[in-house]
Amino acid sequence: MQVWAVANQKGGVGKTTTAISLAGLLAEVGYRVLLVDLDPHGSMTSYFRYDPDELGNSVYDLFMPAGVTAERVQELILETSHESIRLMPAATALATLERKAVTQEGMGLQVARALRHLQAEYDYVLIDSPPVLGVLMVNALAACHHLVVPVQTEFLALKGLERMVRTIHMINRARKHKLPFTVVPTFYDRRTQASVNSLRELHKLYPEYLSKAVVPVDTKFRNASLKGMVPSSLDAGSRGVHAYARLLRNLLEPQEQE
Repeated sequence: MQVWAVANQKGGVGKTTTAISLAGLLAEVGYRVLLVDLDPHGSMTSYFRYDPDELGNSVYDLFMPAGVTAERVQELILETSHESIRLMPAATALATLERKAVTQEGMGLQVARALRHLQAEYDYVLIDSPPVLGVLMVNALAACHHLVVPVQTEFLALKGLERMVRTIHMINRARKHKLPFTVVPTFYDRRTQASVNSLRELHKLYPEYLSKAVVPVDTKFRNASLKGMVPSSLDAGSRGVHAYARLLRNLLEPQEQE
């Protein structure tokens, strides 16, 4: 089972869209996929028509005493609009975890512990992380084998990427094996100078980490969200889906070479 986290220390860069798009493409070639929503805003959970304010079971339960048992983990998993994709949903109560993390040890590994119970059931797990460096992002980074960092092609998003890269290097100093990561340009509009200049800057600053795939502005993503469908199920021929398909090929290459 491969675990990929999608994270950036800036909101609005396309994290949820990236995770759901990759999940849809993986599912459509036959993989069993689990999506994990670690963002208190619950955008991924809402995408599939669940209400983070109303759910009785959510990833929040993993952080409660004795929360990580095989039976409990199974109880958290919900169906989605795609038969090969399941969801471990978020709850708004996740926003309270930072205060509790100060007084409880081992909180940074709860998601990794939970996923060990699911090794035989899923081929890929994709984690949607909040845009804040705290216990939830730490859980995502500790659990994953590869990190995907979407970055909007505009100046302020590049500043946020700097913080994220510093965090990755800090995490890597504490890990036995360095966490590989891929920077993915999103919301690219070649008609605007801001997008063109930002993409050029990304090539200059992060050539060894930058994805060959550039995700364009595409209204089909919004249409898919309105229907609660993965983008590739709604329109497999859209520009955005083609970009994520290229990203997926890039991400799978190292595994195919093993």
